[in-house]
Amino acid sequence: MIVGEIRLFLLADNARYTYGMKKILFWVVGIVAVLVGGFYIFNSYIYNEKQAVGVSDYKNAEYVIDGQKVKLGEGGTKYFGNEIKTDLDGDGREDVAFIITQNPGGSGTFFYAVAALNTKKGYVGSDGYLLGDRIAPQSTNLSTNPKQKYVVVFNYADRALTDPMTAKPSIGKSAYLKLDPGTMQWGIVEPDFEGESR
Repeated sequence: MIVGEIRLFLLADNARYTYGMKKILFWVVGIVAVLVGGFYIFNSYIYNEKQAVGVSDYKNAEYVIDGQKVKLGEGGTKYFGNEIKTDLDGDGREDVAFIITQNPGGSGTFFYAVAALNTKKGYVGSDGYLLGDRIAPQSTNLSTNPKQKYVVVFNYADRALTDPMTAKPSIGKSAYLKLDPGTMQWGIVEPDFEGESR
């Protein structure tokens, strides 16, 4: 009789233990499912945010200035010019690099180097690289250094650091820039760099 009671007690205890383990397993699986689902939704959101919408005319593309998406003609953002049409990412399509200005109010006019990559979906705009405030853009061309493939040179005149902003720009400067097609951001290239640009 005692053996039978012990056996019943052990069976009941085993059932409670099994029920408790099933309950814990249910919650663990539920939490993992919620985390995986949340990760998938968040990852999809990030992926879609990074996928820019292509347009047929690069002047209608969105560009990023100081972290904000802008289009030409909006918010004081204007096409300046000095464009160069060339392949910037090695895909065989003709892309465009040029200068835009932004006048957010006040006396400043900020000049930015931008690019529009010609993709299968259309033109996709880049981040803007600030060249300066109230500068005098000159020419835009490709680097003549054969080791600097896809490097665009934006030439402009600027003022000395000691000159007032009202002074006429008179010091020649050049920005050697290479677009990273993955991030759509410009990277600075040293003009006399002897390494290879890929």
